[in-house]
Amino acid sequence: MGSNPAQPLFVSVVVTVRNEERHLGQLLDSLLAQEGPFEVVVVDAESRDRTVEIAEGFAARAPGVVRVVRRPGSRGVGRNVGVEEARGSFVVFIDGDCFADSQWLHQLRSRLGPGIVAAGRTVNVGKPRYGELERVELFQSGYDVTFPSCNLAYGRAAFLALGGFDPRFVTAEDIDLNLRAVQAGASIVYEPRAIVYHHMRGTFFRFLYQAFWNGYGRKQLTEKHGNLWGRYRLRHLVAGQRGPIAWSRLAAAFGGYATRILTGGGDRLGNRPAA
Repeated sequence: MGSNPAQPLFVSVVVTVRNEERHLGQLLDSLLAQEGPFEVVVVDAESRDRTVEIAEGFAARAPGVVRVVRRPGSRGVGRNVGVEEARGSFVVFIDGDCFADSQWLHQLRSRLGPGIVAAGRTVNVGKPRYGELERVELFQSGYDVTFPSCNLAYGRAAFLALGGFDPRFVTAEDIDLNLRAVQAGASIVYEPRAIVYHHMRGTFFRFLYQAFWNGYGRKQLTEKHGNLWGRYRLRHLVAGQRGPIAWSRLAAAFGGYATRILTGGGDRLGNRPAA
């Protein structure tokens, strides 16, 4: 007589939101359609629109599955709070301007285990010319550590042992966490069937604004981890810039990087010399 399949892992999905009324309903609908067992912890950072109202509506509709926590702060702060509140042994992160494929959690859950950071595939939707641009990859010990936290899973205990996200980062807090995880011996496993759809910025200005702060965050990384440029695939980066939109993004990112240098950045991260 055959044995029953093992019960799927109970996971906690952590969502950080601020003024996401446009997208939150679509996200939470996509999460409630996932394979169980799971919970959804929504952490709101003082939204001024209907975000909390929408989230609390879903919590009333799915009691015990969706919970809402209100805590001001950066994305890193919000995610750390969500993990503290989580009941699952594994935590999965997704952002408020995303929505998940129906098999997302099933596929991501299949890769979870001790010492594993599981990363899914993020597909940009919206302005197609923006969405065609690739990530700027950074490697540590052979692993791409730039997989974003809108589609990322950690063991809860391992996450807490690392100290969680560094709240001082403006952006790139997920790269910093992945770097530290690999340095601590974790393996990053990519599961392309675990798909999250990310809404691109609606205007070219917002797109460049995001690129600027991404560059700022990359400079914060060098302050904490030392000179990282040798680990970037710079030849691939430059060769991949095709067209004015790609070069505009690169220029905005370098502008953010330079701004962090010129302003001194307020509080420096770590004790290593900046690049």
